[in-house]
Amino acid sequence: MMGKYRGAPQAHPCICFFLRNPYTISMLTLKGEIREKNVNLTVLRAQGFIPAVYYGHKEKPVACVVPKSEFKKVWKEAGESTIVVLDTPKGKVNTLIQEVQVDPVRGEPIHVDFYVLEKGKKVEVHIPVEFVGVAPAVKDFGGTLVKVLHEIEIEALPEDLPHGVTVDISSLATLESQILARDINLPKGVSLVTQGTDVVAAIAVAKEEVEQAPVIDLASIEVEKKGKKEEEGEAETIPAK
Repeated sequence: MMGKYRGAPQAHPCICFFLRNPYTISMLTLKGEIREKNVNLTVLRAQGFIPAVYYGHKEKPVACVVPKSEFKKVWKEAGESTIVVLDTPKGKVNTLIQEVQVDPVRGEPIHVDFYVLEKGKKVEVHIPVEFVGVAPAVKDFGGTLVKVLHEIEIEALPEDLPHGVTVDISSLATLESQILARDINLPKGVSLVTQGTDVVAAIAVAKEEVEQAPVIDLASIEVEKKGKKEEEGEAETIPAK
């Protein structure tokens, strides 16, 4: 149950999770309350809430609050590329988590920006890349797998946004193999914004270091020997007292 902050009515927020593969499309729901202008944010956070705001291209900024415990669950599940249905007394809006301010010491979220999506308008977002499979070039030829990109940028309608994509590295069969961004299979309705020629993963070959024998400077040795002989000759010509 969502507690009360000063001036706020009792609310019963819920967070709805849909069982899914983490890389398929889904939506999450988070309950929120409209935030009063003069509320003390320190007290608000102490009561277990996070100050937030939602806005969009045609939506004026609206100050609100969300329960911290429920938000952290949604944030972990949704990231910044899955639709979060923000349910407030003003109605339900489809949003993306636009920005999260985190306390630098405790690592806890202290403020959230939600971006309201327009129906029928595509958005550009970054989604994570998960690598699966085994690269034959590593297993059979001793190469080293280099993961260059860990996320890619895509464009899609809000309802078509995937949470992430998987990249099968089993195609890396030779030491010269590489996977480019354009090689990634994207769901229907999703287009790639990242440059198609950007390398996502490749195989690196460790170069053997050849130990070189020390170079002997014969000229310096000859000079040193000659100097010693001259010193010995001078010592022999000094008359005894």
